[in-house]
Amino acid sequence: MSETQTEAKDQLMTDLKLVLADAEALLAATAGEHSGDFKALRERVQTTLSQAKSGLIDAQAAVVDKAKVAAKATDVYVHENPWKSIGISAGAGVLIGLLIGRR
Repeated sequence: MSETQTEAKDQLMTDLKLVLADAEALLAATAGEHSGDFKALRERVQTTLSQAKSGLIDAQAAVVDKAKVAAKATDVYVHENPWKSIGISAGAGVLIGLLIGRR
C-alpha cells in the first residue's frame, strides 16, 4: 500500500469519526424533543450510528490486521532473500536518484 493511500485512509477514518461525533452531539442536543415523528427519527439515527460505529471499528481492525500480515511477509522475505532484497533496494534507490536528478 502506498503512502498516499495510507494517508487517504487515515483521513477518511478521521472524517468518519468526526461525522459520528457530530451526529451523537446532534442527538444529545435534541434529546428533549418529544414529538412522535422526531422521536422515531432519533431512534433510527441512533441505530444507524451504532451500526456505523461497529462497522468502522471492524474496518479499522481489518486494516490493522492486513498491515501486520504484510509487514510479517516482508520481514520473512527479506530474511530469506537478503541479497535479492539489497539488490531491489539499490535498484530502487538508483531509479529514484535518476528521477530526482532530471528535475
